[in-house]
Amino acid sequence: MTDIMSPPQPPAPPRVRWWRRPWIAPLAVVAVAFIAFSLPPYATFDEAGSRVPAPDFFPPHFPLLALHVIFGSIAMITCCLQIWPWFRGRYPKVHRYTGRVYVLAGVLPAGLLGLVVGAATPFGHVARASNVLLALLWLGCTLAGWRMARQRRFTDHRRWMIRSFALTMSIITNRIWGGLVVAFVPLESLGSTPQQIGETVAGLTTWTGWVLPLLLAEWWLERSAARRRRRPARA
Repeated sequence: MTDIMSPPQPPAPPRVRWWRRPWIAPLAVVAVAFIAFSLPPYATFDEAGSRVPAPDFFPPHFPLLALHVIFGSIAMITCCLQIWPWFRGRYPKVHRYTGRVYVLAGVLPAGLLGLVVGAATPFGHVARASNVLLALLWLGCTLAGWRMARQRRFTDHRRWMIRSFALTMSIITNRIWGGLVVAFVPLESLGSTPQQIGETVAGLTTWTGWVLPLLLAEWWLERSAARRRRRPARA
């Protein structure tokens, strides 16, 4: 019997059909295409195919980079499933298991390896600072989201995991900014030697690659929170 003194429960929000999320399919296509292009040279552990020159001062750079790319690819694929609202609502148990894969077999090993690889980058101090800070934030946001889920604080869990998603996908925007800089900025204005040009481009793209997506995620979170706060006033 329902307790007459208990407050009425708000109606459940209507479930949005999967096809009403038009950004899911393009995101998955971009992620798969990026992995298909980036992963093969590292999946074989053939250093000759590496797109990042190994620094002379750190011989283990390539195998650690290869592992970072492999675990990062796992994070990207599972992340696409995790942020899909229809998938979360339709298959909550699979969502939980996929979330564990995302954290334990994706972000955690990729982030820890990213700390080491990022600190040993051959692209200069500006890129080094960005890579290390990105790895720390990626690990911190993801582990905070994991902790919120364990405490069943699902609203906070969702907010932290949106930040984690933005940082996971920032490697794609990093490459986009790199292409734009090379295409539209005169290279001679970025340095007098190939090494200086490479370090300048890397410094610009590493910072913009993750800072802008994270700022966009924060804007979206605050906008969504403001909408929820305005709903009772309209009732």
